[in-house]
Amino acid sequence: MNPQFRTLLAISAAMATLGACSNGSPGAAQPPTTAPTSVAPSTTTAAPYNPTVNAADFGPRIDHPYFPLTPGTVRVFEGTRDGKPMRTEYTVTHRTRQVMGVKCVVVEDVVTSNGALVEKTEDWFAQKRDGSVWYFGENTAEYVNGVVSSTHGTWEAGVDGAVPGVIMRAHPRVGNAYYQEFRPGEAEDRAKILTLDSAVKVPAGSYTKVITTEDSDPLNPGKTDKKWYAPGVGVVHSVRIGSAHHESMSLVSVTGP
Repeated sequence: MNPQFRTLLAISAAMATLGACSNGSPGAAQPPTTAPTSVAPSTTTAAPYNPTVNAADFGPRIDHPYFPLTPGTVRVFEGTRDGKPMRTEYTVTHRTRQVMGVKCVVVEDVVTSNGALVEKTEDWFAQKRDGSVWYFGENTAEYVNGVVSSTHGTWEAGVDGAVPGVIMRAHPRVGNAYYQEFRPGEAEDRAKILTLDSAVKVPAGSYTKVITTEDSDPLNPGKTDKKWYAPGVGVVHSVRIGSAHHESMSLVSVTGP
């Protein structure tokens, strides 16, 4: 079978799964409607990953049209995880943190279910001179009954062999494949750009010229995430399929600058 056709079938199946899991779930956001025009064949990163980081090339001001992080902005997502209602507040703070000599903007990510804290994460991002947005690490914790149950996934560039990854290329192209984070054996997520001009509708609004990505994790081969990035906003929808946990989240509001 033609590789491109096979990929189109896979994406169609994924969207069918998304619709089946989103409809009828309490608190679930409606799935987006997409109109991809081109799909890249599956690619992997074979070469050893060890990017050169010159601190002078990075800064905390992030104005990439597909991943803007303006301090004071709060994005709220709602949806479901394993059939349970979920809510995520994604806050771009006015704080910075220095990682590998790079001043990064600090973003707080708080996940709740029925009002109970499920996960709290602090992420560190910086933008390179060329316009690409880089991810320098996270401090994450999962909670059960108000008590930390796990910090799995925590990593910091420059510590224990970890290096920063790319969240969004300066000039995204269909077929681009890259590491989003890299700490050997702990965090090795990768992204692949599938489309550049999808259309999507979520509670926060309708968007065009949306970038669609497929995210994978070689440490968890059964997990696949798909994300939709709208211009001027960033992520507006995400869905996790093919793993022990199914999750679908959509943007419901954006406040702040």
